[in-house]
Amino acid sequence: MEKPNRLDLLLDKKPPVHVSVRELSVTYATSRGPFHAVDGVSFEVRPGSVLGLVGESGCGKSTVVKAIMRLLPESAQTSGQVLLDDTDVLGLSAAGLRKVRWTQIALITQSAMNSLDPVLTVGDQICESIHAHVDVTPEEAWARAAFLFKLVGLPPHRLKEYPHQFSGGMRQRAVIAMALSLNAGLLLADEPTTALDPIMQDQIMSRIRQVQDLLHRSMILVTHDIGLVAENTQTVAVMYAGQIIERGPTVEVLSRPLHPYTIGLQNAFPRMPEHDEARPPLISILGGLPNLLTPPRACRFAPRCPFATERCNVEPPPLRELVPGHAAACHYAEQAADLRLRGSVPETWKQQGPVS
Repeated sequence: MEKPNRLDLLLDKKPPVHVSVRELSVTYATSRGPFHAVDGVSFEVRPGSVLGLVGESGCGKSTVVKAIMRLLPESAQTSGQVLLDDTDVLGLSAAGLRKVRWTQIALITQSAMNSLDPVLTVGDQICESIHAHVDVTPEEAWARAAFLFKLVGLPPHRLKEYPHQFSGGMRQRAVIAMALSLNAGLLLADEPTTALDPIMQDQIMSRIRQVQDLLHRSMILVTHDIGLVAENTQTVAVMYAGQIIERGPTVEVLSRPLHPYTIGLQNAFPRMPEHDEARPPLISILGGLPNLLTPPRACRFAPRCPFATERCNVEPPPLRELVPGHAAACHYAEQAADLRLRGSVPETWKQQGPVS
């Protein structure tokens, strides 16, 4: 029986996956008690679309990605479902998981240098990942690696070089090529431009967008950068202290946020002035994330929220849909227009915690 052309697999028309994460929770066992890193996270990624998972450092974004890939340490207890079409990744056996990783789910990590073995050429590492899952000849694997290098904008002859011979941006492109080596239906991009300068960030994201459009893959983009979310995603889920507090179409969430935390994130990001107005001031959110060993029993953002009331300290706000497709976990989300107006004033954010 003649083997299929393995290069054609990169450009075939197999459908991208539909991803459904349902009530995902991750708890780490520590000497001080359980640490609730992710608590009841739910979202969907429609086939061929890009979801942005955004929030400040420590909110649980990367833990969600590692849970989807089943890369969490043994001390982590995971519950919920991660459905790739009809397959629950969290329920797979070790053998079943090996068939899913890289062939259906691929990870673009945030630290390219730490992802590459310094004693092997980059080409050998890409070929190794191909051989681990597909029965191809060494020549076919190398031809696929060369094709992938062209796809991400790298000269194929550099496959014979070692990671230390690559610049930071080139290493990141090589990691993208490795993630694409088996044409996975879902790409997980975990802070893919961290530690790169702004020009290189734009080049890397432009390359990821081109590849995603060409291969029509589903993707989750994990970042703390609102600008990356605005330019590269169709939907967005905003995380805070292990929970999703707002979710919806990217344009809608960023232009008309319903949750005070999202309003705060928007105010903390540089924006161009409208017409001849002065540039809006950058407004920081005072305080920090709560201790997830003992998280707040109601709204986790209440200790930092200038709009919080006593209700926010005693009654957990459910994540509810206020307009079609746009949900927020805030008791006062119906007053979002007024909150956005008040939140545009720097003095508003000098006040923290419940007010009467």
